[in-house]
Amino acid sequence: MNEQDLIYDWNVSADPPELPPLRPVELDDETLRDGLQCPSVVDPGIESKIEILHLMVALGIQSANIGLPGAGPRAVADVRALAAEIARARLPIRPNCAARTVRADVEPIVRIAHETGVTIEAATFIGSSPIRQYAEDWTLDRMLRATEDAVSFAVAEGLPVMYVTEDTTRARPEVLKQLYGTAIACGARRICLADTVGHATPHGVRRLVRFIREEVVAPSGEDVKIDWHGHRDRGLGLANVFAAIEAGVDRVHGTALGIGERVGNTEMDLLLVNLKLLGLHDGDLSRLAEYCETVSRCTGMEIPVSYPVFGADAFRTGTGVHAAAIIKARAKGDAWLADRVYSSVPAGLFGRSQVIEISHVSGMSNVKFWLSEHGYDGGDEALCQAVFDLAKRTNRVLRDDEIHACCREHGAIRAGVEA
Repeated sequence: MNEQDLIYDWNVSADPPELPPLRPVELDDETLRDGLQCPSVVDPGIESKIEILHLMVALGIQSANIGLPGAGPRAVADVRALAAEIARARLPIRPNCAARTVRADVEPIVRIAHETGVTIEAATFIGSSPIRQYAEDWTLDRMLRATEDAVSFAVAEGLPVMYVTEDTTRARPEVLKQLYGTAIACGARRICLADTVGHATPHGVRRLVRFIREEVVAPSGEDVKIDWHGHRDRGLGLANVFAAIEAGVDRVHGTALGIGERVGNTEMDLLLVNLKLLGLHDGDLSRLAEYCETVSRCTGMEIPVSYPVFGADAFRTGTGVHAAAIIKARAKGDAWLADRVYSSVPAGLFGRSQVIEISHVSGMSNVKFWLSEHGYDGGDEALCQAVFDLAKRTNRVLRDDEIHACCREHGAIRAGVEA
């Protein structure tokens, strides 16, 4: 065995050609399927899954993977309930379900689609890389036969098919051409490139997408859409999504907070933030924080304090220089300026707000602002000095109760609050 032959590396090549400008793409939310494969999550009850599904709709997400019914009775029940909710509430979101590329996994999707009257896309997946083939003892002929049988069955039963090659980013080009070509010939009208183990770099993504467009989709003569599904093992999830969009994919996948196997998937919430800031998503994202908090609560996955945009510290500062700039902007009566002077992400667009604290690295402006915001006299120099001195004796941000206690010690009374 030559180990180098087991991984085809799309990341190594000459420089890529000049790329077209970014354009809007569709979004597929994998939170309720791939996201729940995270080893640390709690699988939410169906009421919580329905709540999350409604939040996806509110954010303008076009499609969602609602489960893998081939996994067993509970998965079947949840997929059925989610599909029924889409029908009952007439939710403008297109569901899909994961399935191994075998009839046994496709059959329950067919059954649920017929029972609920909802069109469900079958996302049939199969490993494609040489390292996976070697580990599983699969031959290419066996994989092609499985592809033909499962895709043909799903299409004959009226299901649209997205054909997914697992570990696409380490698969040989000639194998991908045969697998995708067979699926398309059998009726699949969407194919998905999956960075299953987070191997890809942006350069590799562009190479791969360009190859698939030029060597697989174009020669087929069919209207076949291309999806990108990425993981974060190298910390490149978001970068790779935008490389895929640059290269021309039609839909990209993600999960709330990036939950998923190992270190997770591309973060749907951060993808939405960046699409919004780039002018590529025109929906209202004021409920995006609620989406993150709901998934966190329902799955037991805490949001790290330093998580971009939705972490507790994302728009919170105790630093004097930072706070002074925000305070000066607010003094101008310009909310737009105050939300951007020390932040590349406007908090207000995403249901958040700028927060100024008092800490050991604060200036007097922090103290005066905090006191005024909490109903005290920010012009009381003695009070301000007392709080400032307290902050300088600590090595952290002061808690609100500590500041209130200091104010009481100095006889300060909050507006509207009895002494």
